[in-house]
Amino acid sequence: MLTSNNFNGLFNDRFFHNFLPIPALDDFRLGVNTPDFKLSDITNNTIVRLSDYRGKKPVLLAFTRIFTEKQYCPFCYPHIQALNENYEQFKNRGIEVLLITSTDKKQSTVIVQDLGLKMPLLSDSSCHTFRTYKTGQALGAPLPAQFVLDKDGKLLYSHLFSFLNHNASIETLLEKYN
Repeated sequence: MLTSNNFNGLFNDRFFHNFLPIPALDDFRLGVNTPDFKLSDITNNTIVRLSDYRGKKPVLLAFTRIFTEKQYCPFCYPHIQALNENYEQFKNRGIEVLLITSTDKKQSTVIVQDLGLKMPLLSDSSCHTFRTYKTGQALGAPLPAQFVLDKDGKLLYSHLFSFLNHNASIETLLEKYN
């Protein structure tokens, strides 16, 4: 895990806009489509629209908490690694994993290289998509969450951050697609 005592890049507009705690809200109903979005895929240097997957393949939306390219959330770092290590399992089942971060494009590029990400890393530096999905925020960054969508974009399962249960396990996420 790449960490340092250098907090350059941490105290920016995003940090101050996400500093005050806002709890995550479980507002989406099972069996209903989640909101569309359009974000930059840093891993593949493309633009991704969630609606591009509708009717084609199931999608796991994995919102993650990364402060800067050198400061990973201690709860999210192992989850990111587990998703990356198990990406092929998702792909073999026809599932696309979209990892969403609030870091900007420059920071996200370093993250892709640092972690050797195989899955798409989508940059949402404005945090608009995090807010649309009501993942919550605290201490300078949005909170993590996972949304399991079927091939038509309908919600099968959601997991919102709590201190007792930070992120849904890989096993739980894969199980929801059975």
